[in-house]
Amino acid sequence: MNDSGLPPDWEVEVSRTKNLPYYYNADTGESSWQPPAGTNQVSLKLYLQHYMAENRGLEKVCASHLLVKHVESRNPSSWKTPNITLTKEEARSKIKQFQKQIQDGNKTLGELAATESDCSSYKRHGDLGYFGRGVMQKEFETAAFGLKVGEVSDVVETSSGYHLIERTA
Repeated sequence: MNDSGLPPDWEVEVSRTKNLPYYYNADTGESSWQPPAGTNQVSLKLYLQHYMAENRGLEKVCASHLLVKHVESRNPSSWKTPNITLTKEEARSKIKQFQKQIQDGNKTLGELAATESDCSSYKRHGDLGYFGRGVMQKEFETAAFGLKVGEVSDVVETSSGYHLIERTA
């Protein structure tokens, strides 16, 4: 493995159309939005945080999020269920319920993310760590960079599903 945490012959590229990182194997020509098997996820996260942001000289933010996926999400599966069946409307209703719990002070975003988020960041209560511009999906990035520290976004829709985002630094 190299310092990116990717298996040999794999590298991180940035999509020109989406301005998002993807994974490319020059030997086989294979590419994927998801890291290939055998990737060291911790090393990859650090690599993306530092390499992607610092090499572009970009400001960084730290954020947590809660994700609710639906059948039209780009990857309609999660750690909770291998086949997500919620419609877009059902997913939006569900995330709005979570938003109300946060606004009413009944739960924190981190508490809900730990049990309800469809993202693997649930293990860290939704913590995504630091990231710069050009790393996250555009809608997500715009919302995260537009928040003040401690502020929670309104519902944000991306190709991954519906998010609530909390800027933590």
